[in-house]
Amino acid sequence: MVNTLVLLPGMDGTGELFEPFVQAMGSGYKILCMRYPGDMAMGYDELEKFVRKRLPKKSSYVVLGESFSGPIAARLAGSPPRGLAGVILCCTFVKNPRPRLSAPRWLLDRVPVKTVPVLAMAGVMMGRYSTSNLRVALGRALAQVSDATLKARMLAVQSVDATQSLAVAKVPVLYLQAAQDYVVPKGAAAEVLAHLPSTTVVSINGPHFLLQTCPIAAAAEVARFTGSV
Repeated sequence: MVNTLVLLPGMDGTGELFEPFVQAMGSGYKILCMRYPGDMAMGYDELEKFVRKRLPKKSSYVVLGESFSGPIAARLAGSPPRGLAGVILCCTFVKNPRPRLSAPRWLLDRVPVKTVPVLAMAGVMMGRYSTSNLRVALGRALAQVSDATLKARMLAVQSVDATQSLAVAKVPVLYLQAAQDYVVPKGAAAEVLAHLPSTTVVSINGPHFLLQTCPIAAAAEVARFTGSV
């Protein structure tokens, strides 16, 4: 059993939105929430280096990559650092999940991403599971990230391709899929399976913000996985 869990955050990069999930995991786990720089336009290559430098050095651990961070987790699986015992991909992708809906760079340059109301974002990310506390937490997290940083991350998603890293994964991989995910389509899980058939896929009834809205169900699957690696 591995009881050290490293959490790689979604697009906001703050790690603060993991709080409901961290609470659900309980005191039996040592959890490290990565926090990406909120004022630097870093792509996947830079963020992967950032993460690798901060991984545990003296213990075995499992990495969970949520949404935006899935490609980083997949790259770690393909070239695992010392101590990595497994990887969890949560509501995520290994290459652009919606290429037809990608915003062109000129549009991102002109439109401030942070002008999108939190209520609208919450509707997409949480659906009927949205609560006032979660909306406040989302707004607080986004307030800590610059518009330029968010745009850089959105552009990074458009061109990322971690399929080859996943295909040579040297550690067990679990994919957590949200049954009502309106951000990452079901085809993203199929893409993962196509390159790594040994991946265990578990579907949980919930929205894209699975760890925030269904933390107990997600924690149970994570505990099952960490107990087997």
